[in-house]
Amino acid sequence: MDYVGRELTQVRFPWLKMFPFKGPWPKLIDVINVPVCDIPEPIYKTSVDWIKQVPVMTLSGFIVWAFRCTLTHLEAQQEGVNSGKIGEQPTSPKPHAEAYVSRTGQDSVYSLDDGSGLLSWAHNLLPVVSNSDCNPQSRDLILQLVEKILSDPMAWTMRRNQAIRERERLIPPPSFEILLRLTFPASSARVKATERFEAIYPSLKEVALAGAPGSEAMKQVIKQIFTLSLKLAKEGNPTLAKEATEIAIWCVTEHVDCCEHWDNLYMRNPAASVAVLKKLVDNWKDHSLKIFSSPRNTLTLGQTMKSFRLENQKAITEGGANVSLYKEADKYCKLISRRLSYNHYCLKATAVVLAAAGATAAVVLSSNMELKNLVNSLDLHLYLNAITTAFNI
Repeated sequence: MDYVGRELTQVRFPWLKMFPFKGPWPKLIDVINVPVCDIPEPIYKTSVDWIKQVPVMTLSGFIVWAFRCTLTHLEAQQEGVNSGKIGEQPTSPKPHAEAYVSRTGQDSVYSLDDGSGLLSWAHNLLPVVSNSDCNPQSRDLILQLVEKILSDPMAWTMRRNQAIRERERLIPPPSFEILLRLTFPASSARVKATERFEAIYPSLKEVALAGAPGSEAMKQVIKQIFTLSLKLAKEGNPTLAKEATEIAIWCVTEHVDCCEHWDNLYMRNPAASVAVLKKLVDNWKDHSLKIFSSPRNTLTLGQTMKSFRLENQKAITEGGANVSLYKEADKYCKLISRRLSYNHYCLKATAVVLAAAGATAAVVLSSNMELKNLVNSLDLHLYLNAITTAFNI
């Protein structure tokens, strides 16, 4: 670091010309494509060799430190400081330009492969890719970084667990929305990078949706994810809408408290809500086990359907442009309510049958020692079969 800093004092960098931004803080897109043509070749090669040998955490800390120094120098140049500090001349030497050597060495982009690297990638670099000003070379390097991160199975498992524990999410909802748009663009907007995003999407989605069910922090995250899902489901992009609808159903079935949030958004998102209800009806077998996994889940979803039906009837009575949507929604709400009720009655009937079978079995078994010994060794399913056989039914 001393060598690079010392050597670069002999190089004059036109910093303000390189960074055409307004205000004291540059946007990442303004600095991501910085050329290295001003850096002498020997210094560049020595720096790249050094980067390959430096431990990950050391390099990560160094880059953060160097960027802070550079921003300080940029602020000084913008304000026209002339007090003997570094950066007092518009084109003065910069002893901390090695930060940009570090950033532009291709091998260095692979170094940030820990949890903090994924967090930085999702918070800072992913938004750059979605910017129309991002050139293909920068997009390629940014994708290479996350592909490298995902290529380590052991580290990936630790990262996924970290996503559940940490308060600051590795992939927050705003970054997840960007990821969805890049992975599921309109057919006319597909680019070479789209397939690469499709490949990494399942793993990143897993991290974006990870969290402790029922925790207050996760409840807030689910609300944000559900809201953006409804927004994306009604934008007119079929592939994006399909994935957004699946995510919305996941929010409702995996985190039943989201139903209350859905109720609040229902009237403002009739088209998206119809898509979610239809998908829930069409794939009922896939979701029913989760819905019926607890009485609370069933009760909450049932109450939500009742609330929707009241809203539907009110909207249909008042008329308007969305009457047809509310009629369709009401059809699905009826079907879901009917299935919830049917399951409720089936559970009650099963309980009655089991109680009657148990009482009858007690009488039979008291006088049939062989059957009693057999039943004691069987599970419930075989137990009922034994009773059936005993009574020839």
